[in-house]
Amino acid sequence: MSEARDASVIEDNRRQVERLEKLGWYHSIELPDGQVIEGHQSLEQQRHRLRQFPIPDDLTGKRVLDIGAWDGWFSFEMERRGAQVLALDMAKNTRLLEARRLLGSKIEYRIGDICRLTWRDLGTFDIVLFFGVLYHLKHPLLALENVCGMTRGMACIESFVSDPDPTSIPVMEYYETGELRGQLDNWVGPNASCLMAFTRTAGFARVKFESALAERAHVTAWRQWPDEPNPAEAPSDAPEVLCVDNAATHDHRFSADADDYITFYFTSPLTDLDCDNVHPMIGPYGSRPIHVANTGGGWQATCKIPPGLAAGWYPAKLAVTGSAYCAPLQIAVETPEPWAPASTGGLKVTRVTDGRSFEDHRIVCGPDACLSIWATGLPTDADAREIRVRLNGTDLPAIWLAPRNDGHPRQINALLPSGLEPGPASLSILYRDLESPAATAELVS
Repeated sequence: MSEARDASVIEDNRRQVERLEKLGWYHSIELPDGQVIEGHQSLEQQRHRLRQFPIPDDLTGKRVLDIGAWDGWFSFEMERRGAQVLALDMAKNTRLLEARRLLGSKIEYRIGDICRLTWRDLGTFDIVLFFGVLYHLKHPLLALENVCGMTRGMACIESFVSDPDPTSIPVMEYYETGELRGQLDNWVGPNASCLMAFTRTAGFARVKFESALAERAHVTAWRQWPDEPNPAEAPSDAPEVLCVDNAATHDHRFSADADDYITFYFTSPLTDLDCDNVHPMIGPYGSRPIHVANTGGGWQATCKIPPGLAAGWYPAKLAVTGSAYCAPLQIAVETPEPWAPASTGGLKVTRVTDGRSFEDHRIVCGPDACLSIWATGLPTDADAREIRVRLNGTDLPAIWLAPRNDGHPRQINALLPSGLEPGPASLSILYRDLESPAATAELVS
C-alpha cells in the first residue's frame, strides 16, 4: 500500500521534518576525536543502509560518485575505505563543507542536476551511489541513463517504492503536488519491480534486488556480465552471428547518445533462449536484450547501445548462458576516426561482387542483400567463423567460405544490413588478427 495521500503518514513526516530542523543535520557524522554530530539518521542507520549493497571494505584505487550526497556521510565513508570520491548534489550544502573541514577530507564536491549531467561532464566511476534521489526527480529514467553512463562497474540504487514486492507488475505513481508525505519535492513512486525495470532499461547489464527496508528498496546494477567462461570449458558452442544492424534504421550507424539499439542475427544450438540468457557485449559493457526471438532459421536479439561510449570503434559480441562468446565484430559508434588496418599477413582481396548477380564492384543494397568477395592468403584450415568482411570499417560476419582450391582465391559470402545507403565502399578481409589491404566497390540501390 502506497504512503501517498495517507494523512497519518503526512503527519508523521511533519514531525520528522521538525526534528530535522531542530537538529540541523540529516546525517550523523563521527569526528576524528570520537565526538558525533547527531543527525536525523544515526550512524547505525546509515551503516545499515550501506550494508544492503555488496560494496567492498577496501576501495583503494577506486573512484566513487555519491549522487545526492547531502551532509556527506556516505561520501566520507567511501573515502575512509580508500576511494577517490566525488560528491554531487543539487544545491550547496554548508554542512557537508563543514564536515569535510572537520574530518580533513579531500573529497571533491560538485553542484549539479543528474538529469542534466552526463559522463562527459563528470567522467566515469567504479562505483556510483544513488541513494534517496530517484523519487525526487521528474525524469527518473533519464537520470538512470545518466547514472549508467557514469558507471563503469557497479551502481547502488536506493529509492522510495510504492510497493516493495519485486515480482509485481511494474507500475509507478506520479505526485503532482504534495501527495507523497506532504512534500513538494517528491514526484514519482515506482514499485520495486518498476525500479528494476527502469534500471535495466537505462542500460545496465545485470540488476539484482537486494532488500526492502520499510518503504525503501535497494537494487544493485552492474555494467558487465559475469566473467566469460573459458572456451575450452564452455558446455555449449558459441553463437554464430550472421549479421548486426541498427534496429531502427537497419544500417551500421550507431549512437549511444541517440538511444540506438543494435540487433544481432545469430544461430545457436540452444532452443530456449530469452532476454535472461542472451548476453550481448559492446565494447567494455554488457547490454541486456529487450527482445529475443526465434526467426525460424535462427535467432535475433536486440539491445541498447550502452551509455557512456565515446566516438570510436568497439567490438560487438554475443554469448548465451554457458557458452563462449562469438568472434567479435567491429562497429562504429558516433563518427570515429578512420579505421586503422591491422597487419596484412599476406591476405589479399582479388574480386568483389554482388552476392546474387555477381556483378563486379557493384553491390545492391536493400532487403536480403549480400556480397561475395574473393581472397588469397587464407590458411588451408581457415574457418568461416574466424573471418569477417570489413565494410567501411564495420564488420560483417562471413556466412560461407568456399572449400580449399589449390591456391586459388576462395569465395567468402556475407549478409548486408538492409538499410545501407548507396555510395562508395571500402572492403577488406579479416582473419583472426590479420587484415587485407582494402578493395573498393559501389553500393547501389
